[in-house]
Amino acid sequence: MKLNIAATKTNLLNVKKSLALTKEGYELLDEKRKILINELNAVIDIAEKLESDLNKMLKDAYATVDRAVVVMGRSRAESLSFAGGITSEISISNRRVMGVDIPMIKLKVTDNPPHHSPYGVSFYLEEAIVKFKEVLKLIAQLAEKKIALLRIAEEVFKTIRKVNALEKIYIPNYEDTFKNISERLDEEGRESFCMLKMIKARLKDRRA
Repeated sequence: MKLNIAATKTNLLNVKKSLALTKEGYELLDEKRKILINELNAVIDIAEKLESDLNKMLKDAYATVDRAVVVMGRSRAESLSFAGGITSEISISNRRVMGVDIPMIKLKVTDNPPHHSPYGVSFYLEEAIVKFKEVLKLIAQLAEKKIALLRIAEEVFKTIRKVNALEKIYIPNYEDTFKNISERLDEEGRESFCMLKMIKARLKDRRA
């Protein structure tokens, strides 16, 4: 769909400039789209591996807790679980990828093992604590990647919409308008040339 613009040389130059800028913007956005999709695929692969590792580690950690319960009894194991003296601290920062804020989550676990007296306490309980500390670290890493996935995916969709708009609407419109103005100016030029020839011919006839 061509734009309704008067066929003048000034407008032709303006449309040509707008077309060039639009094409340049399209190329930049298309490159951004490719980079973001590559980043998205990389994050998906990492997130899938982290999720798989987390599921395995959770299964293993809960199995260790079950062993401790079998050896010590549920009440004893539960009461000792509150005496571990373990604290955790989360810090969040951001890095930018093509204008997208990607979170960087760090988990700091502070403790002072051994957490219980060895007397009357199954080593499975200490082992479970160690495994659940690793579980917490994996949860923080997975949360980081899942937030990154959501933000990158949202930016990918926005960029794709912009790329499609430039490719299917703006660039064709400017191209059609440029072609239309060029053809009209050429036609006006031919008409002016023919008119000048007719005027010269008539002036020549009068002089004769």
